Amino acid sequence: MNSPERPTTSVASMPYVTDEHNMLRETIRRFVEERVKPKADAWEESGFVPRDVLRELGELGLLGMRYTEKHGGHELDTLATVILAEELGRSTYGGFAITVLVHTDMASPHLFHAGTAAQQDRYMPDIIAGRCIAAVAMTEADAGSDLASMRTTARRDGDEWVLNGTKMFITNGVHGDVYFVAAKTGDHGRNRDISMFIVDKGTPGFQVARPLKKHGWLSSDTAELVFEDCRIPAANLLGTENRGFYALVRNLQNERIVLGAQAIGEASKAIELALEWVTQRRAFGGMLWGMQAIRHRLAMRSAQVEAARALVYNTAWRDAQGQEVIKEVSMIKALCGTLVNEVMYDCLQFHGGMGFMRETAIERMARDARVQAIGGGATEVMLEEISKRLV
Repeated sequence: MNSPERPTTSVASMPYVTDEHNMLRETIRRFVEERVKPKADAWEESGFVPRDVLRELGELGLLGMRYTEKHGGHELDTLATVILAEELGRSTYGGFAITVLVHTDMASPHLFHAGTAAQQDRYMPDIIAGRCIAAVAMTEADAGSDLASMRTTARRDGDEWVLNGTKMFITNGVHGDVYFVAAKTGDHGRNRDISMFIVDKGTPGFQVARPLKKHGWLSSDTAELVFEDCRIPAANLLGTENRGFYALVRNLQNERIVLGAQAIGEASKAIELALEWVTQRRAFGGMLWGMQAIRHRLAMRSAQVEAARALVYNTAWRDAQGQEVIKEVSMIKALCGTLVNEVMYDCLQFHGGMGFMRETAIERMARDARVQAIGGGATEVMLEEISKRLV
């Protein structure tokens, strides 16, 4: 059998994917092959990605692709973000991928979109260079997709804000340098009066309570954060007071496109690994590839991944044109988060007993994929968002 066609072929021929996009893809893919894969098993064991890896990504210009040149960015479009996420997903190390993507597309956009000139001048150059690691702290144990239920509060006291509360499941929580924290600033019970704040590591009253042990994404550090009478300057308010809910919702649109692209990268790589296995593995007097059930299942999964990829890229292009894509972004998150888990189930199954061994990439990928239907908006929440816009 001929080697499987590279999954980027259909993407490269899309009319809105430029030569610059394709060169970007090759740069990311080369970095993953040369700098990530040889070391990433050790990162899985240690539970975090070393800071020097992020600095290397910064040196390549991959941490600020959509940010202004003034701060070291390249002012590229949403498609560049999608390419980064897809290629990091193809690395087979979801923990590494999400470490980078939280920094680039889930945390730092809050500063880019809402920060004052002084705030951006202070933090953006180091964030883009990988010298300052960013995290966003909005999720709580009782408030994940339901942002309005968060209990962390911020109270104005003279020239300071005082934060109290706990944040859970925070990626880059242990090794982060700057945290963009969401807190209730209204006093009307369950409401959307949320504000965003900049909190530096080492601020009195702020501590990393504990690193969290996870089912997957082992090389991403994840933590519980605690704020106890944490005082920060009034100037650390990020954006407009009581408008943080809308900032969070806005950035979740970008986050969900990114997570969808990551899932597509993971799914396409899993199919490649499965094809390599079933075309070499002998069973019942022939190759596994000779079994129609396996061929047809992989054929259908390949078709589904290509269809989902087209939705992701078309939506990213529309977003870059300034079009409203709220419904489509929710579709991406629901579809890709579900599909990647279905693909992983089949591809692990076709590996047989080896698919259950920690030494195989497919075992790790299957564990990592599970959270794709949860983080960034659970599938069930996304389906509700879609259904609201169908009638």
